[in-house]
Amino acid sequence: MQELKQVYGTTERIESLLDSKIGQKFENLSQNGKVAAEYVWIGGTGSDLRSKTKTLDSKPKKVEDLPVWNFDGSSTGQAPGTDSEVFLVPRAMYPDPFRVPGDNILVMCDCYEPPRVGEDGETKVPMKPIPTNSRHDCNLAMEKVKDQEPWFGIEQEYTLLNAATKWPLGWPKCGFPGPQGPYYCSAGAGAAIGREVIEAHYKACLYAGIQISGVNAEVMPAQWEYQVGPCTGIESGDQMWMSRYLLLRVGELFNVVGSFDPKPVPGDWNGAGGHVNFSNNDSRKEGTGWDAIKKQISKLEKKHALHIASYGEGNERRLTGKHETSSMEDFSWGVANRGVSIRVGRNVPVDKCGYYEDRRPASNLDPYVVIKLLVESALM
Repeated sequence: MQELKQVYGTTERIESLLDSKIGQKFENLSQNGKVAAEYVWIGGTGSDLRSKTKTLDSKPKKVEDLPVWNFDGSSTGQAPGTDSEVFLVPRAMYPDPFRVPGDNILVMCDCYEPPRVGEDGETKVPMKPIPTNSRHDCNLAMEKVKDQEPWFGIEQEYTLLNAATKWPLGWPKCGFPGPQGPYYCSAGAGAAIGREVIEAHYKACLYAGIQISGVNAEVMPAQWEYQVGPCTGIESGDQMWMSRYLLLRVGELFNVVGSFDPKPVPGDWNGAGGHVNFSNNDSRKEGTGWDAIKKQISKLEKKHALHIASYGEGNERRLTGKHETSSMEDFSWGVANRGVSIRVGRNVPVDKCGYYEDRRPASNLDPYVVIKLLVESALM
């Protein structure tokens, strides 16, 4: 029997910048029938999230009822100052857990250059996606394979950081906690650090209608994971990005940072991944699904370099072949093996159908990019 290492509690205490009780005095004021719509989009780095609020006269029945809006792209790195207007096109909407009570909503958007008048002064040039709009091409790919009904479940790992020091929450100042071992799926002071943040984020996702399927403490102290899915097609990317926005907003309340860095602490500590569980009609078909999975994995092997290049910035610090990862230099797969590129669940060869897990993506993956590559490589 393995001996569990000793864990010590933390004396660190973090307080919010402002007194939240003051804001509570305004929470139940009437909005006089108006609805606050928080438009959310991906910023110029391709990994940051931006948002701003639009007041509506009534609650929209569907996302298509929402108006196209715009923002100053020169302030987000998405347009030059001489031509700074960028359009926000609503794609998905969710109940807002931060503005309750009321019919307020969160709106996931993607970004476009506005329509223009052509050089002849007459021709109308339609709006087109800006370079950081990865959703557009992802949606085109999902339309091509919609008969396969691709399902995705994304495991989002992240690390809680002290907002002032950018050091993992609860870790000794200028030092390190005890070695890994007691923290994964743990309970207890000093082991499960920052659970209040995780619980708040979990409830916010459930309220918003995000298909959050679970949460757990991870291997490194102050590292956590939540899972979104199964979701079909493009909604996987929409929901993952919105779940990240919710995490950032919850972090504001606690004055804590949720970091998606794939290796926030160098050394003998686990990195953070964004594993993607993937299935489709072929893989889920009873009797033949297992053979289909092996064929799809063979296709993925041929595109390994392309996938690695697109699976998250800084992923080379994580995919070393250690700490439950494969080496980014080689493609591998196996049943119930967490040290490979693609893991197949133990029950899949038994049931002859199911799903497989791509363990290569980093925690800072762009889900639109990753799920697009998966369907293109495995199904097209």
